[in-house]
This record gives sequence, C-alpha cells and structure tokens, in this order.
Amino acid sequence: MTTTSHSTAVVEQVNDTVHRIELPLPFDDLHIVNAYAILGDTGATLVDPGWSSPESEQTLLRALDSLGVGRGDVRRTLVTHAHPDHFTLAVAWQRDHGIPIHLGAHEAPSVLAFDPRCTRFPRQAELLERAGAPALAAVIRELPLEDYEAAMAFAAPHVWLADREAIDCDGEILVAVATPGHTRGHVVFHQNSTGAFFTGDHVLPRITPSIGLELVPEELPLGHYLGSLELLLTMDDGPMLSAHGPVTSSVHDRVRELLAHHQDRFATITELRASGLTTAYEIARAMTWTRHERALADLNHVHQMTAVVEVLAHLDFLDSGQ
Repeated sequence: MTTTSHSTAVVEQVNDTVHRIELPLPFDDLHIVNAYAILGDTGATLVDPGWSSPESEQTLLRALDSLGVGRGDVRRTLVTHAHPDHFTLAVAWQRDHGIPIHLGAHEAPSVLAFDPRCTRFPRQAELLERAGAPALAAVIRELPLEDYEAAMAFAAPHVWLADREAIDCDGEILVAVATPGHTRGHVVFHQNSTGAFFTGDHVLPRITPSIGLELVPEELPLGHYLGSLELLLTMDDGPMLSAHGPVTSSVHDRVRELLAHHQDRFATITELRASGLTTAYEIARAMTWTRHERALADLNHVHQMTAVVEVLAHLDFLDSGQ
C-alpha cells in the first residue's frame, strides 16, 4: 500500500480500486475518520464520506482531485451507519448535488428522530436512571447539542439497504451485510472482487466500539453486536478497512480479540455482581476503563455514560439467558 499527502489530504491506496482518505473531525478525543473512494469503470463511490464541515469537505475534494476524481464523478455514497462523523457530509451532498446515499434500513428510527432542538443523549439519560446513576443521568440529560452538532445535515437516504443487498459501484460489487450492535442499522460492506470488509465502527483496530449509542437504541444491543461479530467469522477472512485507524490484513483476528474482550467483561461483571454490587453504576465504579486503566470518576461525563451503559448492556444480556 502507498500513502501520500496532498496538501494536508492523506490518501492511501488499499487495492487496485480502493483508496483510504483521512478526514478531520471536530472532537477532542477522536481526530480522524476514514473515508474510502472506490474507483469504478465509469465513476466513483464513497464509503463513509465524513462530517459535514468546510474543512472536511475541502480535504475530501483535494484527495479526490489527487485521484483524478471530481465531485461530479461521485455516483453514490455508501454509509455504514448514521453517526454524524460518517453520515452528514453524505447528506449535504445528496441535498446539494443529488448524490444518492445508501444506508442500512434499520437506521431509520434514529435518523427520523433527529431534532436539532433536542439534547445530546435523551435515551441514554433514561438508561442511566435504570443503571442506578441518577446524578450522572441529570448531567447527561441537560447536555445540549454542540453548535457544530445542531448545524448538522440530517435526512433520510435515497436508498434504505436490506441485508445482503448488492450495490453495483460502476463495475465493483459491494454487498451490505447487516451488523447491528454499535447502532441498530449498522452495515459492513463486503467487496466481492477483493474480499475486503469496510467495517465502519463495527470492528475497529484499536478501539472497542460502543454499543447502542444512538437516538433510538434497540433492546439487547450487546446480544446483536456479539452475533454480528460471530457472523463475520462465518465469512471468508479478508482485509479490514475500518472507519478509524489503519487498514489491517485480517478482520477475523480483530473480531476474535473483541469477542475475547467481551468474555472478559462478562467474567468481571459476574464476579463483581456476586460480591454484592447490584447496579450497573456500582459495578462500573469498581472497574477500570480505557487502555490506561482509569477509574470511572477520572473519565469525563460522556465517557462515564458510555461505560455505565456498557455494563448495563452486559447485565441485560446475562439476565436475558441468551
């Protein structure tokens, strides 16, 4: 693979038809999202084209120009899920330039529920109440959308994708594989010609993906997530083209690491529960978080929220008897 920089646009050739493009994000703890350009016989397709901001859009246009592609050559965008760092520039281009979006059909509840007047995590505050964290829930319930979030482009896609639906990307065939968990409608795109997996946030090389972090979470998101990981192991292994981090040679290797991580979590949570801790919040406070083994209290409020909700998801899964 060859990586080059074109006036701050980092472009890496992944295979004969696919290039990875690094795009900037407005977050303190996550700075880059990977978009992928698929160059077909008569046009280009973008996978997860990033956040709708002038900086991100100009970076993407410079990268495409370096590949000999203009915006008018982009025939469609494929989006793994409707989180704004993957979806919102696609929405802006669909609105302003008629470039159709393809998105998993089960993303519809959260996409259609988006309201720029609402707070950031309305459903998660309810989960925190159930998890025994009313003080944290009160903080999360009052968090307003950031200015850059309130201004996001959000709309329904041109195409709602069904599981195993094939998309002809100007001669390159990609198949949408439903992988619920991170969000209820997340899909992984599988490239027929190379066996590569565009994994979005379902499988990440360094991060353990959050579960059910969306406007309208599903019931038992962890069960669906683990099932989606197991599903990828039933498919032939191939390169992993994720939304954050480097391209790797094997999606199966990382899937097995993530499954092992959750088994460790189950063991820890079961042990802490047996010791007398009863709520997800109590258990989360007794655990450590991130690669740096931090205490829950050392995390910011949003990261505390995701930690407690993760424990709650594990408890719900254990109690479900699955």
